[in-house]
Amino acid sequence: MNTAHKWLNEVKWDEQGLVPAIAQDAESGEVLMFAWMNREALERTAESGEAVYWSRSRRKLWFKGEESGHVQRVREIRVDCDADVVLLKIEQVGGIACHTGRRSCFFHKLLDDGRWEAVEPVLKDPKEIYR
Repeated sequence: MNTAHKWLNEVKWDEQGLVPAIAQDAESGEVLMFAWMNREALERTAESGEAVYWSRSRRKLWFKGEESGHVQRVREIRVDCDADVVLLKIEQVGGIACHTGRRSCFFHKLLDDGRWEAVEPVLKDPKEIYR
C-alpha cells in the first residue's frame, strides 16, 4: 500500500464515497462555501494547493475557478474530530466564492418575520463571470 496517501484512508467517506468540505477564509475565518469532495478531489487539492471539489449534479471533478477564475488557494487542510468533514482554510482569489457573484454562498439571512433575505451584495454580475 502507498503510505504517501495513507491519510486519505483516515477520512470517513460516506456511502457515495464523498465527504463534506467547508471553505473558510484563512485570514478572517469567514465561511465562504460548502461543497463535496471525493477521494480524488481531496488528493488533487492536497497535491495542487488549489481547491478541487466533486460536482454531484455533473458527476465530475470541479476545479474551483476553472470557469470564473475565482480559484481557492489552499493554505491548510483539516478534518474534524470524527474525520468526516474537511475544512479548507483558503485564500479566495478575486474575493468571490459564490456563483451568484457574492463573496460567500451564505448570503441569505432568516429575518424575524420568517423570510429569507439576501444581505450580502453582488460584487460582480454572474453574466460577466460566466460567459
